[in-house]
Amino acid sequence: MASLQPVRGTHDLLPEEARRARHVSDTGRIIAERYGYEEAATPIFEFSDVFARTLGETSDIVTKEMYTFTDKGGDSITLRPEGTAGIARALISGGLSQNLPLKFFYAGPMFRYERPQKGRLRQFHQIGAELLGVADPIGDVEVIALGAAILDALDVQGNITLELNTLGNTQSRADYRDALVTYFNDHRSGLSSDSRDRLERNPLRILDSKNEGDRQIVSGAPEFDDSLDTESRDFFAEVCAGLDALSISWMRNSRLVRGLDYYCHTAFEFTTNALGAQRAVLAGGRYDGLVEQMGGPSTPGVGWASGIERLSMLVGDGPAKTRPIAIIPLGDAAEEIVLILTNRLRRAGISVDLGYRGKMKQRMKRANNIGARAAVIIGEDELEQSSATIRDLDSGEQHRVPLDDLQSRLEQFL
Repeated sequence: MASLQPVRGTHDLLPEEARRARHVSDTGRIIAERYGYEEAATPIFEFSDVFARTLGETSDIVTKEMYTFTDKGGDSITLRPEGTAGIARALISGGLSQNLPLKFFYAGPMFRYERPQKGRLRQFHQIGAELLGVADPIGDVEVIALGAAILDALDVQGNITLELNTLGNTQSRADYRDALVTYFNDHRSGLSSDSRDRLERNPLRILDSKNEGDRQIVSGAPEFDDSLDTESRDFFAEVCAGLDALSISWMRNSRLVRGLDYYCHTAFEFTTNALGAQRAVLAGGRYDGLVEQMGGPSTPGVGWASGIERLSMLVGDGPAKTRPIAIIPLGDAAEEIVLILTNRLRRAGISVDLGYRGKMKQRMKRANNIGARAAVIIGEDELEQSSATIRDLDSGEQHRVPLDDLQSRLEQFL
């Protein structure tokens, strides 16, 4: 029988990696609260129509990457490939449009059937933020500033570049789409089969193509700026001015697009060269048409999502592991006393590892292996004097203290 392995594209988060991942999500949560964003959690699966409506029924995610199944009730269910659609669905089904503006932060697992590689898994985790009900450029600035603040708090900002673009308003976007169709039709024979297919249903996606032949054709494609009207230019100018006022550096990437029609105005990505092909670590944009497309009221929105696994790779070791106190009882009588003592110390907020069995040497070896800060030894001699021996595992020094003073003496090692 073959040994059991994790499913391809999934990954165990064992203690060290789990600690880094928690550091990312906890940091995001803390910074988001400072910006007034409240945490929300939507189900990890939804009716498939939620994502078919929002991601486009012919998009690669819907046609190739979603984990979709029919449940026992006959409903088509999909594991969520991203977080925004669930938040928008919650706005509609929860009748929350009366409470706008709304500011949500989320964290959790997402699922896509993609080819696994560094920084890209089939079950992955994201943090994200959504601002609903604010149509003004200041909303875009705040959302981007929140992302920058989280990256800065994680100490990865130095490896990151903010790339920024405008998709214009609905009319500007339609004009640009027409210009692209005209241009790519003139170069149809040189396009890859995927891009020829995209030309019929979503020409902006051709700009994202990784095919070398496509990229050469794309290099001569019309610029979005040529299709922008005054309203679109003014909106983007205000976003840029707001970021400059906050001293958030950025660079223009005129080829940065979002293929779905409900996206408009600002598109942005924080990118890095430290993760190979997976450059984006935090990406988002304005999606004023999303809620309405899902059947809800017209509701402006802007937000972003960031991969926890990718950020974890950039934060290095992350926060230091908590170093526990090792409690080592020697003898049956000490075992009974230590059980009560350990419980009391833990309730007082002290991290304690209890040595269950073995001789003194074995228990001390475990204490060193788990990185304990100090060891508390209680044997027959200590019991006779109602005391405990504390050994500093960094310096090797040890001394005996009354049991009544043990908690206060251990607090120096916290």
